[in-house]
Amino acid sequence: MTVYAGQGDPDRSLALLWGRAEEPRTGRSGPKPGLSVDAIVSAGIAVADAEGMAALSMRAVGERLGRTAMALYTYVPGKAELLDLMHDRVLAELPGELPPSDGWRAAVTAWGEQLYACYLRHPWVLQVSQARPVLGPAELAAMESLLTALQPAALAPERLRGAVAALWQFVRGTAAATADARGAAAATGVADEDWWNTRSARLAELAPDFPQRFPLLTALQSTGGGAPEDGGREAFRTGLAVLLDGVASGAGG
Repeated sequence: MTVYAGQGDPDRSLALLWGRAEEPRTGRSGPKPGLSVDAIVSAGIAVADAEGMAALSMRAVGERLGRTAMALYTYVPGKAELLDLMHDRVLAELPGELPPSDGWRAAVTAWGEQLYACYLRHPWVLQVSQARPVLGPAELAAMESLLTALQPAALAPERLRGAVAALWQFVRGTAAATADARGAAAATGVADEDWWNTRSARLAELAPDFPQRFPLLTALQSTGGGAPEDGGREAFRTGLAVLLDGVASGAGG
């Protein structure tokens, strides 16, 4: 399920993202007190965290707040605008500044680990397409943080653009793989270990010459092991280090 950001009214969506929209006044004939844009966004995140993107609706958010869906429209125009706000709120969990580190590689690694962890706390965010950015302050701050970390590397502009795109997509892609692995057992009712054991045994029967046909793959698999979760973290850290080796090859500082 892929959802595209930025589908709502641009004027109202951007005003809400940047805190320029006026909160409705409460009064005898106005909205019930206790509701706010912040409360609605928090409730939306809670719904998506607990039940996934497919469960997100203005009605579901309203029920979590003890209100009707119609009561929410006074504050947020619709689901499209709400999704933009939720996406940016999640990225606001990232620190505004990276901790002091020994060089740009350590700083970029810290940035990547923080974003990776954020995605895994809120895996539904991975279903929001990057084709069109939200353009919220937290999303742009995350990008600025990465650029700041890379600045000492003194990359040429074109190489810098490529490095930023590759790093962001790598973190996102590895987080998506880990999130999928986490959700597979719950979605299918079959534990990872049982799934692999059943198929490995059958594959060995059907292809007894597997090690001879795929010697490099067999050798690589023999060096693995551990839980899928551990493998995901190790793949992330190793892959990020390899990617940074490539960035370093074009560094000027």
